[in-house]
This record gives sequence, C-alpha cells and structure tokens, in this order.
Amino acid sequence: MIEHGTTTGESATRPIRVNSWNGWDPLRHVIVGRADKAVVQAPEPAVRRDFPDDGFPLGTYGPMPAEMTAEANEQLDDFAEMLRERGIRVDRPTPVDFNQKVSTPDWEQETMSGCMPPRDILLTVGNEVLEATMSYRSRWHEYLAYRPILQELFQSDERMRWEAAPKPRLTDASYHTDFWDTYNDLPTDVQLAKVRDYDLVLTEEEPLFDAADVARFGKDLFVQLSFVTNRSGYQWLKRHYPDHRVHAVTSTNTHPLHIDATWVPLRPGLVLHCGERLADQELMDFFKLNDWEIIEAVQPASWDHPPKLSYCSPWLAGNMLNLDQNTLCIEEKEVRLSEQLAAYGFEIVPVPFRAVGPFGGGLHCATVDIERDGDCQDYFPRRHGRY
Repeated sequence: MIEHGTTTGESATRPIRVNSWNGWDPLRHVIVGRADKAVVQAPEPAVRRDFPDDGFPLGTYGPMPAEMTAEANEQLDDFAEMLRERGIRVDRPTPVDFNQKVSTPDWEQETMSGCMPPRDILLTVGNEVLEATMSYRSRWHEYLAYRPILQELFQSDERMRWEAAPKPRLTDASYHTDFWDTYNDLPTDVQLAKVRDYDLVLTEEEPLFDAADVARFGKDLFVQLSFVTNRSGYQWLKRHYPDHRVHAVTSTNTHPLHIDATWVPLRPGLVLHCGERLADQELMDFFKLNDWEIIEAVQPASWDHPPKLSYCSPWLAGNMLNLDQNTLCIEEKEVRLSEQLAAYGFEIVPVPFRAVGPFGGGLHCATVDIERDGDCQDYFPRRHGRY
C-alpha cells in the first residue's frame, strides 16, 4: 500500500496529476524517501566506499547502523508530515532488502544500496516520469522501490507518461575499471583536467545517467557530466526530449556527482551555485545574457564534515527544496545560507535533516516532484555559444 498519510485540505481531494517543469513552481505532490534497510555498498567498478574510522574500511559492507537509520527515518518522517500539513500530497517508496546479493546474466553484486534519494532514480518532466539508467550495479534494481508509486500514478492520471531509459548491462566495458586505483592520488589540476575532458570512471559503452544530474528550467534541461553520467547518457536524454533544449555542462569540481548541490535554480532569474564548484564561464555567460542573477553560496557554516559513514560534501547545504518561488526548505543548521537567501525575499523553512545525509543526500535528493502548478516556459530566449 502506498503511504499517503493524513493529508488534509485541497490535496486530499484533488485528482492525482503528473505535472512538473521546474523546481520552483508551487509544489502539490512529492515523493519523500526512506532510510529503511540501507547499506554501505559492497565495492564495484564505479564506486568504492572506505570509512575506516567508522568501522567500514575499504572492502567491507553491510547494513547501516540501526541507530543512524532510526534517526534518519525520524527526520524524513517529520519532513513528510510537515509537507502534508502544508497541503502537499506525499508518497513514500517501498523498501526492499538492500542487503542481498543481486545479479544479471553479466555480473553479481554483493549488496544493493537504499531508497532514501528518489531524486537519483526518477526525473519528472511535464507529465512524464522517467526512470534513470543508474550506473552503479548496486543501484540497478533500485527502481523496484518506486514501482508501486509509479503504477498508481499511471492508473490515476490518464495523461501520465511512464518511461524507463534502457536498462544498462554494466559489464566491465562500461567502466575504466582501474580508475579508482589512482584518481584520488592525482594532483588537483590533473583531476580537473580529467573532469573537463570527461576522462572519468565511465566509458561510452552505453548511455548512463542519474536523474539528479539533470537540472530543469522549463524548456531547457542542463545535464551534468559526472562520475555517474556520461556523454552517451546526455545524448540519450537529448534525443528523448526533442522539444527541449538539452545542454551538457561540466564542473570545476574534482568529484562531480549530481548537479543539485552545485547549480541550483531558485526562481526565474535567480540561480545559486557552489563557490567551490564554479560552472564553466560559457554557462555563466549564457545565464547572465538572459538576465539571470547568479548567487555564490556562502561557505557551509555548520556542516560537521565528514559525518559518520557519509560520502556527501559539505556543499550538500545547497541541496534544498522549493515549495514555491518564495519558500525554501533548508537544513536547519545552515543558518548563514538561510540568512543569505532570506535577503533575496525568500521565506525559509528550517528542516532538521543532518542525520539523513549519510543515506544519500539532502532535502532535494530525498524528494521527487510529481506535481507542481504551472506549465513549460522559455526562460532563455537569447542564445549564446553552444547553449
């Protein structure tokens, strides 16, 4: 059974409708993840977890500690309830046993991962929800946690398009299998050159992308090339959305992984970027040409990094959720960021969420928009360079 909770008011009676073109129109329906049964992933070609100070040195894996899971779930549940109290319909995934061996005819993997960050798996563009390919073997089967929700959406909204990108084979040919043997020991300038040239862990054997590497700005979609999204994945998305302008962007971050903490749309004409991960100059020029103001986020003020068993950057502070053009949910301890954005006229909703980070991200990662008011708009009428 899908958990909707005790939503009251308009959202309890309005028909289910899939519709979301950006990240700032008024939010009506959302998925919020769960921490249940999450694990520290077993090693695989694309990712290696190494937490020697927390009891999980490289090569070890297994369930996340029970007390961490309980605390994360408490914060996720409270967040979901706060959204319901604001009249927003909330769905939750159905966890499976992530601490089990999974396989395809091509490979076996000792564990799965979890279902806290639905933003990684699902991409809503208009009336379509798209299941991403994923590039970790441990996340190949993660879509199963969301299938009950997608089935209900499909049955409830006759306009809803339910799509799944081609499931990848993820053989060794999809990876530079020796990448992690040397990458972290390279000088920063060499790492940045590899990011710029897209010489990273994924090959171009097949299209690969995470949904969280796509930033939605109405008619324009910006796809970050990263550790989990390759050029072939970008090309697949470009062909899949022929009525959109789909742009590939690179980062100046040595470890690019998901765009939603580095290039964050706030409302039409305003975007936040991570000061440590500047966008390339051509992208910044393109936004400025179209009269967008670019805010450089303040340094994360209170992120005790690295938290136990967390692979997230302190810049997860910028991973926030818009309830509408004027209202932002921000992790409660990020006071400096809240003050910075309040000066731009935003109402800030502080949300306790620090315990959720080790399970895969922040407030944006933990959610997927299903319905927002509004339609597809063109926010970039002036073209520039390759954009």
